[in-house]
Amino acid sequence: MRALTWQAPLKVSVEDVPDPTIIDPTDVVIRVTSSAICGSDLHLLDVLGPFLHKDDVLGHEPMGVVVEVGSEVRNLREGDRVVIPFVIACGHCYMCARGLTTQCETTQNRDQKAGASLYGYTELYGRVPGGQAEYLRVPFADVNAMKIHTDLPDERYLFLSDILPTAWQGVDYAAVPADGTLLVMGLGPVGQFAARIGAYRGYRVLGVDLVPERRALAERYGVETLDVTDDLHARIQDLTEGRGPHSVVDAVGMEAHGNPFAAFAQTATGLLPSAASKRLAKTLSVDRLSALMASIEAVQRGGTVSLSGVYGGVADPMPMLTMFDKGIGLRMGQCNVQRWIPDLWPIVEDPADPLGVMDLVTHHASLEEAPAMYDLFKKKEDGCIKVVLHPGEQLSGR
Repeated sequence: MRALTWQAPLKVSVEDVPDPTIIDPTDVVIRVTSSAICGSDLHLLDVLGPFLHKDDVLGHEPMGVVVEVGSEVRNLREGDRVVIPFVIACGHCYMCARGLTTQCETTQNRDQKAGASLYGYTELYGRVPGGQAEYLRVPFADVNAMKIHTDLPDERYLFLSDILPTAWQGVDYAAVPADGTLLVMGLGPVGQFAARIGAYRGYRVLGVDLVPERRALAERYGVETLDVTDDLHARIQDLTEGRGPHSVVDAVGMEAHGNPFAAFAQTATGLLPSAASKRLAKTLSVDRLSALMASIEAVQRGGTVSLSGVYGGVADPMPMLTMFDKGIGLRMGQCNVQRWIPDLWPIVEDPADPLGVMDLVTHHASLEEAPAMYDLFKKKEDGCIKVVLHPGEQLSGR
């Protein structure tokens, strides 16, 4: 089959790779119909390169149609249409029973001191082939392949794989009081949904982003937007009676703009020989923290900062004096997708589409166009906010 593969730092390509097969009796294999490019996929190009291998298949936001079923699968059959959470969980261990599927003790990567396995996301998380491919093997399919019972288009369901529950968890963790103010740092795909979810829950929502197209999209959902300028903090204070917002969702993460030293360190580490780069990444790696620092500065005293953007540093300096003095709460973590899907499923099927799942994708492309789409998405060119790949179809990037 054809699949998008990692080849070297800053280089991905579509290659022929072996077809997936049933390995365990609880597996299914799906034919992928849609597979989105996630902002966290961009981290694989350089920052997380030390933990990738040539020809690793990328992608963790897929959906499709079941084409092969293991002998112990109970809830699925060939021809069923499914969406696949990016987290691979068993559904019955101690952590899964508590709703913490990202900490699944069955698929946990103890050798890497990491959590549950994820599709297409480095050896840290199991080196499991991802979903930017024509076909995908789904382990523990009764837990990890969510059956669709309508003929609604893929975009209604696709974002249940990652970014919609990630945004939902981020807002939930933010602990916004009733009628409170939520600030969303970064209006990429997760930030867009976090802002919309905040408005859907009745909060006042402020959103910050550098890109005019992202701000304009958020404004369609009642979000008050701000550009990133030198007086950003003062403007946020002016809009919140001098106290700051009750809660902040940081939807930016490790590759925030600013801090050229950290940016250089991230890229340089990824370009070193594999053994050296792994050692550095696990002992001295740092993130670009401008969005996180701005979030900590902005949130009002006694408020909460929720991290939805991915961070991977192990030597990040944190303003502990400020955090302690302000008495702020901090919540974070990979999204426990399976935990939130029951809450979100009826919302995405609502004919009114209150979260705008049909109003996010700016670019549709074929699988063969994936490398160009990664580049476009990373550079934020051509108004690119969200890309969906369609394996097996011939498209032209729009």
